[in-house]
Amino acid sequence: MIQSVERAALILRALGAGAPRLGVTEISERVGLAKPTVHGLLRTLERHELVVQDAETGKYALGPAVLQLGNAYLDGSELRARSLLWADSLAQRANESVWVATLSGSRVIVLHHVFRPDDMMQILEVGAAIPWHACALGHAIAAYHPRIEELFEEPLVALTGQTRTEREQLEEALTAVRRTGMAVEDQEAALGDAGIAAPVFTRGGVVAGAIGVVGPAERLLGVRRNDLLLAVRESARALSRDLGAPRITSAYG
Repeated sequence: MIQSVERAALILRALGAGAPRLGVTEISERVGLAKPTVHGLLRTLERHELVVQDAETGKYALGPAVLQLGNAYLDGSELRARSLLWADSLAQRANESVWVATLSGSRVIVLHHVFRPDDMMQILEVGAAIPWHACALGHAIAAYHPRIEELFEEPLVALTGQTRTEREQLEEALTAVRRTGMAVEDQEAALGDAGIAAPVFTRGGVVAGAIGVVGPAERLLGVRRNDLLLAVRESARALSRDLGAPRITSAYG
């Protein structure tokens, strides 16, 4: 492992995980490095436009080159490319917003977002990062994650009064996902919102991400709940087959 590269990566992650702008001292404390070391790395990252410095405050933020890299990642993501058809079909069938996501560290990253098919104003959530433990997409992926212990090593912060943060509670939720192939979240990431998701597998039965519907809890978890569970499960199965997963898997019950 190359130490300077690892340190630079830690700095970029720190800038991407918290406040939009951080000073050298704040970054130093978050990554556990001396301030002169952090300052030198920041100057190098700035030269490549991976970070930018605010002229007034002197604080640093992620730079435009990070967006370029992010767009390149989206363009090269097979999960995202294969999901376009199935996510659109699910949105039409469910009449709800659909997210396709993968896991990065301890956060779920939204790779693709299909708007709910109505005329209401909506915000594109591609690139949004949500703690794995606070959303259905995260539970769907974590239930089959090969390094599940690493996920429990990260701080599990409550985003609402409904968020499950105790390990016992989360293990029960993941066991339910393995039993049914489905994950359900009720106002754990944002008050009033819910999610229903299922894991997506690739070749060899490896979990690649998840697909699911998101929307108001009263709509998703009311009388339409069973229909939405079925729609999400069938979409996840079809997407998994497109990615080369075995045709028959016990993950979907």
